[in-house]
Amino acid sequence: MLNRVWLLFFIVAALSIVIQLIGGNTQVLSESVTALFASAKLAADISLGLIGVLALWMGLMQVGEKAGVVGLFARVFEPLLSKLMPEVPRGHVAYGSISMNLTANILGLDNAATPLGLKAMHDLQSLNPVKTVATNAQILFLVLNTSSVTLVPVAVFLYRAQQGAANPADVFLPILLATSASTIVGLLVVAIVQRISLFNSVILAYAGLIIGTLMAGIAYLVTLSADAIGQMSMVLGNGILLILIFSFILAAGYRKIAVYDEFVEGAKQGFNQAITLIPYLIAMLLAIGVLRASGALDYALHMLASVVSGLGWDTRFIDAMPTAFMKPFSGSGARAMMLETMDHHGVDSFAGRLAAILQGSTETTFYVLAIYFGSVGIRNGRHALSCGLAADVAGISAAIGVCYWFYG
Repeated sequence: MLNRVWLLFFIVAALSIVIQLIGGNTQVLSESVTALFASAKLAADISLGLIGVLALWMGLMQVGEKAGVVGLFARVFEPLLSKLMPEVPRGHVAYGSISMNLTANILGLDNAATPLGLKAMHDLQSLNPVKTVATNAQILFLVLNTSSVTLVPVAVFLYRAQQGAANPADVFLPILLATSASTIVGLLVVAIVQRISLFNSVILAYAGLIIGTLMAGIAYLVTLSADAIGQMSMVLGNGILLILIFSFILAAGYRKIAVYDEFVEGAKQGFNQAITLIPYLIAMLLAIGVLRASGALDYALHMLASVVSGLGWDTRFIDAMPTAFMKPFSGSGARAMMLETMDHHGVDSFAGRLAAILQGSTETTFYVLAIYFGSVGIRNGRHALSCGLAADVAGISAAIGVCYWFYG
């Protein structure tokens, strides 16, 4: 799948470049070459930037596992995860790292979620009989990360505040609804493909508890101002991170574990993973960079606008679609598109609000796929990409729908 997708990106980019040259736009040649070298540099920068973060969290996870703290997280979510990932044996270390990654994602702890996710993928890889082919559990885990429910998308609020929004947090509920739709559809699609039964007492009980907790959180958060939400998120996020770090180290010390030695051993694994990621990131970012520079995404946007206009539908959502088109490929690219839409149409316009909702509705699927599978050397992702893109489509569609519902 990845081989075909990577080749398709370059074929589409080449066709787009040829079309632009026929139209007299020779600038596309220099832009495409620049994008190629810039993407290679970006991949190396990202990987090198991850060295410290990965070494930190891999070291802490090593200490936390020895101390038994990670096992506490595993026991909370293991009954649910064992139903969704039946090939992972009960008591396996992967349940702890998966639980911590999903918790970090929900709380918006980006600086912890990625290294914890890489640790979880590494733990799942230990059960993989064919090391270059993704297992069902790894695919499900990746799709849950690409759909990534975040309870408080503080970054989006910050961008809206910087652009002068009257109420920066008024997109909170639409974003939560859109990203929840993305996660639910992603889970359903994977369950259908992998023939996982979701209608059992354990899954339904956890679903009810999670939904109830989210609703209670929403009911509380909507009573707060944007500043109060941002302050609460900062205190909660930093507080949880510090509690985790100190609990790992102090519990290990209490159990008379060689804390320093265990941390160093884990940090070595994080360093090796960061270096391993470079070729995989270069490959994916090269394809994305040349596709973007070729103007192919602009052509897709014009085609969509023509179809929608021809059908006589409301075309207001088209102005925000550059963010949606870019989101699966590049987080920074989607952010730039969102800010451009806000600046051009107004931060509190329909398009400006929709762009913010789209930015928070899903993750960057191709980046997540490259970094997670690349960290363990998987080349055949099987149905991971198609399920991840299905979640993206659901999130984008839901974002458009809730924007019309709230602001249309």
